[in-house]
Amino acid sequence: MSPTLTGRRAAVAALSAALLVPVLAACGGEDKKTDAAASPSAAASASGGAKAANLTVLAASSLTDVFKTAGAAYEKAHPGTKVTFSFAGSQELAAQVKQGAPADALVTADTKTMDGLKTEVNDPTVIAKNRLVIATAKGNPFKVDELKDLADSKIKVVLAAPEVPVGRYSKQILDAQKIEVKPVSQEPNVRAVLSKVELGEADAGLVYKTDSAKSGDKVVTVDIPDAQNAVASYPAATLKQSKNTEAAAAFVAWLSTPEAQKILADAGFQRP
Repeated sequence: MSPTLTGRRAAVAALSAALLVPVLAACGGEDKKTDAAASPSAAASASGGAKAANLTVLAASSLTDVFKTAGAAYEKAHPGTKVTFSFAGSQELAAQVKQGAPADALVTADTKTMDGLKTEVNDPTVIAKNRLVIATAKGNPFKVDELKDLADSKIKVVLAAPEVPVGRYSKQILDAQKIEVKPVSQEPNVRAVLSKVELGEADAGLVYKTDSAKSGDKVVTVDIPDAQNAVASYPAATLKQSKNTEAAAAFVAWLSTPEAQKILADAGFQRP
């Protein structure tokens, strides 16, 4: 074989090897690109199908304790998602929404407040119900047994303001029984009413059953018969101004799942 032919074959082999390197590199790059493209899907799958996000949820004061538990459960089931709650009276939350507060979802303690925000929220879903009870000071010194006892001028009664859902429910049941109560104060939310009774600044107050139960032995709970009571409904909705639409919708939908409903039921809320 001639030296010239051998030299040509060596040159061809070297050229082929040089051309093969970029091809292999390109194949390797394609695999990496495919893996990277698959990562978001994997993350979405791990978080229950919704994109991870930092959610802000405006919620009625009476949901303070149960939503802390629910939020922790949701974050555990949806890695990468953080849920931050802002609790206040429903009327205050509504004002925040109308003012454009940066939030993703809203849960109120009545449908009336939610209905007043039709241009700011998407279709709401009732996720729980509640009832009122009488909370009296420790030991129930005035022996309050029923609603009409609250009309006694010797008893310092505290109620929520009528603009607040629990205050509106309180007025509703007292008016229905033709019971006139002159409260020593009208508070901005149910937690404030309960606090007054717990601290001995009031002898009795009308609060939600779930709040009184959470108070333990700090107050005495007096049940109100269903025929004289009011049912509080808790609607939840995403806000149209939310920047995390998909994640917010996933959280609101989760509130109706068996897992969330059990958490609410364990806290004393009734199923919707």
